[in-house]
Amino acid sequence: MANNVALISLGCAKNLVDSENMIALIKETKLNFTEEPELAEIIIINTCGFITSAKEESINTILEMAEYKKTGHCKILIVVGCLVQKYQEELMQEIPEIDAFLGTNNYHQIIEVINEALENSQKIVRINKENAEKYMELPRYVTTPGHYAYIRIAEGCDNHCTYCVIPQLRGRYRSRPLEAIFKEAKELVARGTKEIILVAQDTTQYGKDIYGELKLPELIKKLATIKDLRWIRLLYCYPNSFTDELIEVIQKEPKVCKYIDIPIQHGDDAILRKMGRNITQEKIKGLLNKLRSKVPNITIRSTFIVGFPGETNENFINLLEFLKEMKLDRVGAFTYSLEEDTPAGKMHKQVDENIKEKRLEKLMGLQYEILREKHASYLGTTKMVQVEGLHPDYANLWICRSEGEAPDIDPVILVETTENMVPGKMIKVKITHLEDYDLIGEIVGEHT
Repeated sequence: MANNVALISLGCAKNLVDSENMIALIKETKLNFTEEPELAEIIIINTCGFITSAKEESINTILEMAEYKKTGHCKILIVVGCLVQKYQEELMQEIPEIDAFLGTNNYHQIIEVINEALENSQKIVRINKENAEKYMELPRYVTTPGHYAYIRIAEGCDNHCTYCVIPQLRGRYRSRPLEAIFKEAKELVARGTKEIILVAQDTTQYGKDIYGELKLPELIKKLATIKDLRWIRLLYCYPNSFTDELIEVIQKEPKVCKYIDIPIQHGDDAILRKMGRNITQEKIKGLLNKLRSKVPNITIRSTFIVGFPGETNENFINLLEFLKEMKLDRVGAFTYSLEEDTPAGKMHKQVDENIKEKRLEKLMGLQYEILREKHASYLGTTKMVQVEGLHPDYANLWICRSEGEAPDIDPVILVETTENMVPGKMIKVKITHLEDYDLIGEIVGEHT
């Protein structure tokens, strides 16, 4: 009888694509893929190692799955991804239940490792520390709801942010050939995908390494020619490479969501310098103002770090003033997480954890006020929204998104109806109420 294999994917959308690549490879074999780890003889955990909380989640998940060796069917536990790339020796020593380790450049070897683990009881380690020279194309089994899918357009990162281990874990920036991305997008749309979400460590840098120039605008124009593709959404757009040509494409191409995710990280020049961000507050403001001028209804999302080494109260106040002035639509924030082997990890004046938490609370409190003010301005207006699915806790309540909301990370628009809605369907909604972070609406028309 064939073995059952379960895969648990942790971390970001880019990690999810790696997991989907491995699932596709598994499905090409005689192994049975299952979404229930308690039924699996083989459990794979794709870990995240970006910040402390992500590491903790990864370790807790490994320990939880290791219990299935005692209480479930599990015979083989395989741990892969970012945490393994950096901490394989520590994991091997501290969690002996792990049978195999795969690094971030070794996902293509998952079947080889499974077969080897089934044949003998020796620990298996496949971790390539050398930088890959080009993007590796692998088959893919999409696990997101059918109407949207992520497409990773590049792997690795060439930026040198002083707090970040991603270049160590993922290697140099490697763009996918434009035609390969276009081919994957066409295949996804042919299977019913309506929204393509482009991801990379730095999407705006796309193409520079293999074409000698930035090619994201050209890629978007090419994708926009795909019939039946409704939305193209951009995430992880590094501000330094954000060109006027890209702004023009966002402005003029109807299929591009009027939504942009730009990781800014701080609003104080001294901290931006320490972070190695190679940009000033003035330039960031200039970019945001230009985007709003050219694309008046654009939704801007960003992320910020509080409590970076040496961050004084004055630096933090400058960050708050930046947020008050720019009034971003969506903000994610987290406290600085010390990473060994990074310049920031060796900096003096590490900020006390209690101070970090208080600053985070203050920042998110401010952003909540900004969000509520923006959401209040939507009352009485209409939006075209995409149906996501039924709310897990309430009958007849449907979760929807407009252009201004990315899946999983942004607020949603809730609609109550007894109609049987289909995920991916477009409906016209009038915003009637605010509910904490979310909006409430009623159906006033249908589209497709």
